[in-house]
Amino acid sequence: MFDKILIANRGEIACRIMQTAQPMGVTCVAVYSDADKGALHVQMADEAYHIGGAAPADSYLLGERIIGAARASGAQAIHPGYGFLSENPDFVDAVEAAGLVFIGPSATAIRAMGLKDAAKVKMEAAGVLVVPGYHGENQDPDHLAQAAADIGYPVLIKAVAGGGGKGMRLVEDVAAFSDALHSARSEAQTAFGNPAVLIEKFVQQPRHIEVQIFGDGTRAVHLFERDCSLQRRHQKVVEEAPAPGMTDEMRQAMGQAAVRAAESIGYAGAGTVEFIVDASDGLRPDRFWFMEMNTRLQVEHPVTEAITGVDLVAWQLRVAAGEPLPVTQDDLSITGHAFEARIYAEDVPAGFLPATGQLTHVAFAKGARVDSGVRGGDEISPWYDPMIAKLTVHGETRAIALSRMRQALAKTQIAGVTTNLPFLSALCAHPGFAAGQVDTGLIERDRAQLVPEPIITAPQIIAAGQALLGLTNEGHHTGFTLWAPLERRVHLSSGDQEYDAWVSVISPERQIWRVDGAQITVQRSGGQWLANGQPLPDAVKSATQITVFGATVVVFDVTDPLDRHSRAGGDDAVIAAPMPGLVKALFAKPGQAVKEGERLAILEAMKMEHALLAARDGVVKEVLVKAQDQVTVGAPLIQLVAAEETP
Repeated sequence: MFDKILIANRGEIACRIMQTAQPMGVTCVAVYSDADKGALHVQMADEAYHIGGAAPADSYLLGERIIGAARASGAQAIHPGYGFLSENPDFVDAVEAAGLVFIGPSATAIRAMGLKDAAKVKMEAAGVLVVPGYHGENQDPDHLAQAAADIGYPVLIKAVAGGGGKGMRLVEDVAAFSDALHSARSEAQTAFGNPAVLIEKFVQQPRHIEVQIFGDGTRAVHLFERDCSLQRRHQKVVEEAPAPGMTDEMRQAMGQAAVRAAESIGYAGAGTVEFIVDASDGLRPDRFWFMEMNTRLQVEHPVTEAITGVDLVAWQLRVAAGEPLPVTQDDLSITGHAFEARIYAEDVPAGFLPATGQLTHVAFAKGARVDSGVRGGDEISPWYDPMIAKLTVHGETRAIALSRMRQALAKTQIAGVTTNLPFLSALCAHPGFAAGQVDTGLIERDRAQLVPEPIITAPQIIAAGQALLGLTNEGHHTGFTLWAPLERRVHLSSGDQEYDAWVSVISPERQIWRVDGAQITVQRSGGQWLANGQPLPDAVKSATQITVFGATVVVFDVTDPLDRHSRAGGDDAVIAAPMPGLVKALFAKPGQAVKEGERLAILEAMKMEHALLAARDGVVKEVLVKAQDQVTVGAPLIQLVAAEETP
């Protein structure tokens, strides 16, 4: 076993690796960028080395600098985590040339599976069925358009390198193909340095089921499947194991196909073979096709660990140190059911746009496994993936596990940044999901149900008012006037709406509130505040905001009622940045007439491209930024005027 390893990653996965390696007696070395100087993974490590600027290209993607840190520290091996350099075969070669061990598969195996088109050819040769499509080298747009027409719409354009939904576009008809191809190529170039794409038939009722494999270079086993069908923007949101509705026959067929794929390339370490499944007629062993192989540890590996009792990171360390696989296939079995939910800093109603800001309050539910790389006070920056944490729960049955996930989400509190917690709660309460009726289109199909318009209630206003005035602590005293309790006013706002409430503190345990003309008695009992007998939601206050938790998370701005101002009209006249990011491209020019919905610019944030569209017909009056400008959230980019306003 190694004495010291360097972890060439950051955040949640770096912390996860240390949690296994350090108790095994392995010293852990961290690397960090300018943005991560005070990060949790740096604090947890035994040693840490600065490797460059905040942008990944200036730090976590600098293989030579990372290898230099490993040699300076005396580390014997490098664990890549996932993302960044984890699937870069040139980095593997450089690690080994430096006399170090790469904790993962060989460069040869990574190259064999690194490009989706070449991997599909290899899998066909190994007897594994692949999705019908075009995987050739000809990248001429006209040739690709003809290939899409031959396959038949709808089709998926997919980057041949990388994953995570980047460089992927669903195209419904020929009219949308050209723009989708250009956008997919541009995003793939940014994320992976390779603009090449392939075209695949889009399965109409698809499920995304993947098989966890582990090899020692000679032999491989599978650790059963995970269902990853709940996705937004082609990125996973909730994963579970085993897959609902899975039959023994299909599990055996998929497991054998995954093992064949791994053994055909002499795979060593943890990996995942991903399949697309046509679930229109249930799960059948003749209705699944190979999509790709991820030659690394997956984000969702905790659900597999939960149902098998295996620590996959411990296996990675042992196999990389030269030990054989510790078990045979017959030694592995499934116990119970597990779910993992990914908590992101993102604005779901705005289209799952990444969010940034400081985490002013973080409290995770007890009883759930929490994989996270952040704490209260940390910053969610635009430089990296906006995932805050992963919650994993396990239960004897799927129903029990899902109930535990709902409880864990309800008891998790995060303030300071917009998160997807309410969306995750709604998703886990979705009746179709509860029944195991999942497919990759569920979220988009039922988006209105999963992202309802928030309705702010009196108990939420009262909870916010208590936090604002400091009335939550037992023993709080307030003033009296002319022998009557002093009535105090609370003024709050949320979005465009403003709210007023008045409170009279009768005693340290009793308050009378007036909200929207209704009088509500608030009483402290059993250590909690009750409004007309019902528990008030929890609330926390920061310098400028109050966050009220519950099934719906409401953020109130603290405002001065004497400083009100009306919003300027014509908000749709200015196209503003919905998030911090890089202006990747500008299509608007002063004097140009545009139609509602026309693409005016592309903003790149966290390696994803977001098209900014005209909110109305008009004429471009002014373009306020240049391509390649870095902008903050809310920054004005383009100003429109009505056609009749132009000279």
